[in-house]
Amino acid sequence: MYRREFVISAGAALGAAGALSSKFGAAQAQDASAAAVPAQDAAQPAARPFGFEDVAALAQELGANAYNYRDSDLVGSFANLTYDQYRGIRFRRDRDPWLGSRDFALDLLAPGAIFHEPVDISLVDNGVVIPVKFDPHMFEFDSSLFPDGVDYETVGNMGFSGFRLRAPLNRPDVMDEFAVFQGASYFRAVARGTLYGISARGLAIGTGSAEGEEFPLFRAFWIHKPNPQDRSVLIHALLDSRSVAGAFEFRVTPGAETVFDTRVALFPRREMRNVGIAPLTSMYWFGPTDRTRVDDYRPAVHDSDGLQMLTGGEQRLWRVLSGHSTLQISAFSDVDPLGFGLAQRARRFEAYQDAEARYEKRPSAWIAPQDGWGAGTVTLVEIPVQNEFNDNIVSFWQPADPLTAGERHDFNYMLSFSPEPPDSAPISRVIETMSGQSVNNASARTFVIDFDLSVFGADDPLAHIKTSSGTIGHSYLLRLADQGRMRLAFEYIPEGEKLADLSAVLNGPEGPLSETWIARWTRE
Repeated sequence: MYRREFVISAGAALGAAGALSSKFGAAQAQDASAAAVPAQDAAQPAARPFGFEDVAALAQELGANAYNYRDSDLVGSFANLTYDQYRGIRFRRDRDPWLGSRDFALDLLAPGAIFHEPVDISLVDNGVVIPVKFDPHMFEFDSSLFPDGVDYETVGNMGFSGFRLRAPLNRPDVMDEFAVFQGASYFRAVARGTLYGISARGLAIGTGSAEGEEFPLFRAFWIHKPNPQDRSVLIHALLDSRSVAGAFEFRVTPGAETVFDTRVALFPRREMRNVGIAPLTSMYWFGPTDRTRVDDYRPAVHDSDGLQMLTGGEQRLWRVLSGHSTLQISAFSDVDPLGFGLAQRARRFEAYQDAEARYEKRPSAWIAPQDGWGAGTVTLVEIPVQNEFNDNIVSFWQPADPLTAGERHDFNYMLSFSPEPPDSAPISRVIETMSGQSVNNASARTFVIDFDLSVFGADDPLAHIKTSSGTIGHSYLLRLADQGRMRLAFEYIPEGEKLADLSAVLNGPEGPLSETWIARWTRE
C-alpha cells in the first residue's frame, strides 16, 4: 500500500456519532439530510453561538475517557470499491448546502475504498448546529463504473469521509476546489494558479519513531455557513486518537495565498514526548542533488525541494531535500520560531519536464506561529522511496517539554499555501542545489549552490562552509550575471564517513547576506 493511501486510512475514528450531535443544539437542530440545505425558518436562534470553546469542551471530556475506535460497515454500492469506482462517485451539485451562493460551495464526500472511518458533519447557520445525516441520494454514480445500477436500500448511516470547499479562485465564473479535508487528520489546499501537492495535518504522533506512527482522525466537523460579505469559511473540528483529543478552528481564506488561521487545544490522555505540532507532509523522489540514482527522463520529481525556516533569532535557513536509502531525521533547535515550511522553489516547467504532473505548479506551505511556542525543534523526516507515489517528507514543530496528560495545551498559527513562502526579507536565497562526483577526486563530492545574485553589490561576499564530518576541499565563488546567480561550489571529502551535515552561508562585512544553506549527505 502506498504511504499516501496508508496515512489516510490508518487514522482512528471513535465514540458514538450521535453523542456529538446531541451535545449542542439538539433541541433546535434540524435534520439536513433531505436536501442538505437547512430550512431558513426552521432553526431557532441559539442562546449562544457555537464556537471553538464548545469543541474544546468536547475534546476535554473525550480526552478524560478511554479511547474508543469506531469503523463503518461499508455496504451496498459503497462496499468493495476500486480506486476508479470511488472516483466515479460525485456529490450532486443540487445538494450543496450553500446552493445559490456566488462566493463559496460545499461538497460532502462519500465513504468507500480506503475511507471507511465515519466522519460526522454538521452545518452551523447563525450559530445553530444542524447535523447532516448521510444519504446515498446525495451522490451521483458513474454508470460506466456501476453497470448494475446503484443499491440505495441497504445503505445505513455510514457517515461521510470528509468535505471539500469551492470558490471562484482562478475565474469569477468557475467555482474551483481550493481545500479538501479527507482521511485521518489530513487536509490540502491550493492558491490561485497552483495544483494540489503538499498536505497539512492536524497532528503528527511518533513520526519516524521505532514504535511506529499513530494517525489521529478528525472525527467531526462543524462547517459555518458564510455570510454574503464573508471572504473566509469558518470550520471547527474534533480530533481524537489513542493518545490525545483536540479541538481545532480553521478560518480559511482562499486567494493568491490561501490562508488557514488556526487555533488548537490539545488534551493528552498520556504524556506525549514525540508529538508534532503543525505538521506538513510532502513528496520528494529525486532532484539535481541525487539525479544519478534514478533512471527517469525527467530532471526532477518532487512536490517540495526544501525546508525553509525563520528562527526566533531571525536567522533564515534553507535545508535542501535529498533522496536517501535509509530513514533520516533532522532536528533544528529553536526558541519561539517565527516560521517554517516545505517549499517548492523550482517553478519552471523545464525543471521537471512533466506535462501531466506539472510539479512546477505545486504550492509551498508555511507555518507562522502566532504566540510563543517556547523551546523545541523544527523536525524534518525523510523516508526512502522508490517512486513518486509515496508521501515521504514530514516537517513539524516538536516541543522540548512533553505534553502532560490531563492538561490543556494551546497552539495558534497561520498556515498559508502559496507559490512561495511569505518572507520578503532582502537577503539572497538559494535558487538551486546540484551535486555529483568530483572530477578531481573520485572519493569526493562536488556541491554547487546557486544564490540569487540581485542582492549583492560589486564586492564578492565571503563563503563560510562547514561540515559535521569529513573535510571541505577546494571551493570558489562565480558570478553568473546573465543567469542572475551567484554560484558557490566546493568539494566535500567524506574520509570514510557515512553521514555529514553540510552548511554554507555568504557573509558581508556586517553579517550574513544570504540564508544559510544546509544539506545532509549520506553514503549510498
